[in-house]
Amino acid sequence: MTKAAELRELSPNDLATRLEETRRELFNLRFQLATGRLENPSRIGVLRREVARLRTLETERTLDAEGGPNGAGRRTRRKA
Repeated sequence: MTKAAELRELSPNDLATRLEETRRELFNLRFQLATGRLENPSRIGVLRREVARLRTLETERTLDAEGGPNGAGRRTRRKA
Protein backbone atom coordinates (compact mmCIF):
# COMPACT_ATOMS: atom_id res chain seq x y z
CA MET A 1 0.00 0.00 0.00
CA THR A 2 1.28 3.47 -0.80
CA LYS A 3 2.00 6.13 1.77
CA ALA A 4 -0.98 8.26 0.66
CA ALA A 5 -3.31 5.27 0.80
CA GLU A 6 -2.20 4.52 4.35
CA LEU A 7 -2.75 8.14 5.36
CA ARG A 8 -6.23 8.20 3.79
CA GLU A 9 -7.26 5.51 6.26
CA LEU A 10 -6.55 7.80 9.24
CA SER A 11 -9.36 9.59 11.03
CA PRO A 12 -9.41 13.41 10.81
CA ASN A 13 -8.09 13.66 14.39
CA ASP A 14 -5.28 11.20 13.70
CA LEU A 15 -4.41 13.08 10.51
CA ALA A 16 -4.22 16.39 12.39
CA THR A 17 -2.09 14.81 15.12
CA ARG A 18 0.27 13.29 12.55
CA LEU A 19 0.58 16.66 10.80
CA GLU A 20 1.39 18.43 14.08
CA GLU A 21 4.02 15.83 15.02
CA THR A 22 5.61 15.98 11.58
CA ARG A 23 5.76 19.78 11.65
CA ARG A 24 7.33 19.68 15.12
CA GLU A 25 9.98 17.19 13.97
CA LEU A 26 10.69 19.32 10.88
CA PHE A 27 11.12 22.39 13.08
CA ASN A 28 13.57 20.52 15.30
CA LEU A 29 15.59 19.36 12.30
CA ARG A 30 15.75 22.89 10.90
CA PHE A 31 16.96 24.08 14.27
CA GLN A 32 19.65 21.38 14.27
CA LEU A 33 20.65 22.44 10.75
CA ALA A 34 21.05 26.05 11.87
CA THR A 35 23.19 25.05 14.84
CA GLY A 36 25.32 22.61 12.85
CA ARG A 37 24.19 19.47 14.66
CA LEU A 38 22.11 17.86 11.90
CA GLU A 39 23.26 14.31 11.12
CA ASN A 40 20.83 13.39 8.33
CA PRO A 41 19.93 16.39 6.12
CA SER A 42 17.87 14.25 3.71
CA ARG A 43 15.30 13.77 6.48
CA ILE A 44 14.22 17.41 6.02
CA GLY A 45 13.08 16.69 2.46
CA VAL A 46 11.24 13.57 3.55
CA LEU A 47 9.37 15.49 6.23
CA ARG A 48 8.56 18.38 3.89
CA ARG A 49 6.95 15.93 1.47
CA GLU A 50 5.02 14.27 4.28
CA VAL A 51 3.69 17.64 5.47
CA ALA A 52 2.61 18.41 1.90
CA ARG A 53 0.95 14.99 1.60
CA LEU A 54 -0.92 15.46 4.89
CA ARG A 55 -2.06 18.98 3.99
CA THR A 56 -3.27 17.73 0.60
CA LEU A 57 -5.37 15.05 2.29
CA GLU A 58 -6.84 17.64 4.67
CA THR A 59 -7.74 19.85 1.73
CA GLU A 60 -9.29 16.96 -0.19
CA ARG A 61 -11.46 16.08 2.79
CA THR A 62 -12.53 19.69 3.27
CA LEU A 63 -13.46 20.11 -0.38
CA ASP A 64 -15.31 16.80 -0.48
CA ALA A 65 -17.31 17.83 2.58
CA GLU A 66 -18.18 21.18 1.02
CA GLY A 67 -19.32 20.10 -2.38
CA GLY A 68 -18.46 16.62 -3.49
CA PRO A 69 -15.72 15.18 -5.64
CA ASN A 70 -16.92 16.79 -8.89
CA GLY A 71 -15.78 20.21 -7.86
CA ALA A 72 -19.00 21.84 -6.71
CA GLY A 73 -17.17 23.21 -3.68
CA ARG A 74 -13.78 23.63 -5.30
CA ARG A 75 -12.25 26.93 -6.26
CA THR A 76 -11.79 27.59 -9.93
CA ARG A 77 -9.34 29.83 -11.71
CA ARG A 78 -10.72 33.08 -13.00
CA LYS A 79 -10.31 33.65 -16.67
CA ALA A 80 -8.46 36.87 -17.39
